[in-house]
Amino acid sequence: MFRLESPWMLLLLALPLLLYLVRRRARRAAVGFSSVHNAKKAGKSLRQRLLWMPTALRWSAYILLVIALARPQAGRERVQEISQGVAIEMVLDRSGSMGLELEFEGKLKNRLDSAKEVFRRFVFGYGTRLKGRPNDLVGMVAFARYSDTICPLTLTHSVIKPFLDTVKLASTNDEDGTAIGDAVALAAARLHTVEETLASQTGKAKDTYRIRSKVMILLTDGENNCGRRSVLQGGELAQRWGIRLYVIALGGQEAYQTIDTPFGRTSRRVFTRPIDTRDLEKIAADTGGFFRQATDANALQRIYEEIDKLERSDVESMRFVDYKELFVPFAIAALVLIALEQLLNATLFRRLP
Repeated sequence: MFRLESPWMLLLLALPLLLYLVRRRARRAAVGFSSVHNAKKAGKSLRQRLLWMPTALRWSAYILLVIALARPQAGRERVQEISQGVAIEMVLDRSGSMGLELEFEGKLKNRLDSAKEVFRRFVFGYGTRLKGRPNDLVGMVAFARYSDTICPLTLTHSVIKPFLDTVKLASTNDEDGTAIGDAVALAAARLHTVEETLASQTGKAKDTYRIRSKVMILLTDGENNCGRRSVLQGGELAQRWGIRLYVIALGGQEAYQTIDTPFGRTSRRVFTRPIDTRDLEKIAADTGGFFRQATDANALQRIYEEIDKLERSDVESMRFVDYKELFVPFAIAALVLIALEQLLNATLFRRLP
């Protein structure tokens, strides 16, 4: 981007033309000659051929000085985006019961894989209903008997997919269980210290990123049956630290289970007892979120779409222009031309009185 800070100074460029016109009208011949034909035949010396140079140098320097007075500037537009994003912690149940299957787009898929796929769509976008969360901090905690931070809260979403692939069903009795209270407490602690996490990831983020709200999405298909904290104790921490909980109970009384038979693998329908969701409903209500039940993958995706609409981030663009002064080269060039003119007038074109 180029501009002149004082463009009106260019009016001075008309001054040489005015002086030329005035001098031309006032010029009169000092001595009259009947003919200059013989004088032309005499030819011109090199000095005479170059007599125009001092005048040309003088007026060129004048033009450059006028341009310098107009203060030419070069500017570069810069855009700084300030994101008011949402910090989202996904708390995912990976207990053995999550191996039961439900219908997912016409096929049977276990609950854990279904939950992972819908969460992936929620983060990265899917179709027109899920726009993705490009401006949000996203992290994940998975739990069975014990809870673990699978992915720290991050703006670099490319790392989420490989971390998500590492979440597997609890395969032994020692690790199986449903410690919901501990998982909620761990995720709440991660969200409580998210500002420090953000500052450690990038020094610039502290100035360009503002945390608009802190959200936890808890997905489970069971009741709290182990761990040091109860569901309500974990919810109290989230409420104290201003974290909103969206709780999803996945599965219904009907589910499917794939078994091996002498004739190959087959799926059979199984019936499960309903879970007590009163504590889950309470922590959701106390923190300003909601509780939803999802019996299949379509219902699960609709719940994520609902969360997506409620928790949207804002991006504010600040535009400004940095200008750099360019008059110095023009001024220096003008001084060089003036010095060259004076040198020529004192040597090659010197005149005696």
